[in-house]
Formats: sequence, structure tokens, C-alpha cells
Amino acid sequence: MLKSYLTVNPEGQGEIDIQKSRFIGYVKRVETEEEAHAFIQKIKKQHAQATHNCSAYLIGEHDQIQKANDDGEPTGTAGIPILEVLKKKELKDTCVVITRYFGGIKLGAGGLIRAYSSTTSQALNQTGIVERKLMKQVTITLAYPLLGKVENALHQKQYQIESIDYLEQVHFHVLVEIDNLELFYDWMIDLTSNQVTLINKGEVYIESPVS
Repeated sequence: MLKSYLTVNPEGQGEIDIQKSRFIGYVKRVETEEEAHAFIQKIKKQHAQATHNCSAYLIGEHDQIQKANDDGEPTGTAGIPILEVLKKKELKDTCVVITRYFGGIKLGAGGLIRAYSSTTSQALNQTGIVERKLMKQVTITLAYPLLGKVENALHQKQYQIESIDYLEQVHFHVLVEIDNLELFYDWMIDLTSNQVTLINKGEVYIESPVS
């Protein structure tokens, strides 16, 4: 699993008018090719009267799946420009469909490439990009006299506390960046004079917006 990567919010869209043609960009986070195909077909059905519904997607940790479709536009003027924007922004698991309603003015190959690239960028900006970081889920178990000290220290260091269980002992469920796990263990043992039990419970991705 990747320690971190960029992708998009679950779904969004943006729109641009260029030389009387209407370009509507639809964006969706997808994790399988089946999800991408279903999204593309949904937009095509929604805009069955459009001149074109061009698309591209990147899927996989190492971008193993890459597809682009010009949907009737001159070869290389729509799908590939959409895909190139996704690559330039280093996005993963992202599908984009751009619907075009022709406005009567031909844009030429260069104009089409710019139009589809610009619409993709606009749609991505409107949808929002997020960074997903892989975190370790750590359970900290300690006696009640250490509760206040440890909770304050976790807040000061800005660790994310998922929950706290107040049972015979206190159980903090905390998220820790993978690269900081060893340092976190050492810090917690030192903070509590080794009066603590630390258990690694698994891994989970958390998301934060990218400006």
C-alpha cells in the first residue's frame, strides 16, 4: 500500500464555455475499471444528445490501468489531453468525462486540446483534490492516573484520537503516521515511564484537502 497519494473528492463537476461550445467536466473517484465504465455510461446516458462525451481514467497504485477515449473528436484531441492533466497533477483512481455541446465554431486540433485540458482542470478544481495518508491505528492502554497527562500530550502533539474507551483501564485509539510509529512508541513509553501497553491494530487511510 502506498504511504500517501493524491486523488479527488468522491464526485464533482465544472463547466466552461469556449467559442459557443459548452464543455461540462464530470469527475469521480474510482477504484476499479468497472466503476469507471459505469460512471462513463451514466454520463453518456445523461447527455445522450451531446455532440461528444470524451473520457479518461487512471486506476491503481502504479497507474496500471490508463484509458482515454475521444468519442468522435479528432484522434488525440480529447481523451489524451484529459489523461495528461490527471498525470500532471499526479492523481490516482480518478475518472473524468467531458461532455461537449457543439456551438457551431470549429476549434481546430490545438483549440480542442486546450479546451479539454482546461475543462479537466476546472472540473478537478471544483471537485477538490485530497491527499490520502496511510496511518497506523494504535491502541494505548494505561491506568486512570495517567489519563490527563497522556490526553493533553496527544493533543499538544496533534495526534488524531479516534476514540477513548473508559473501562477498567483507559484505552486511547490513536492514528499515527507509519514513518513516525517507532518514534511514537518511544515517546509514549518515555512519557508514561513505561506504564503503558501499545498495540498496533491495523492500517487506515485518512484524507486531507490539498489547496
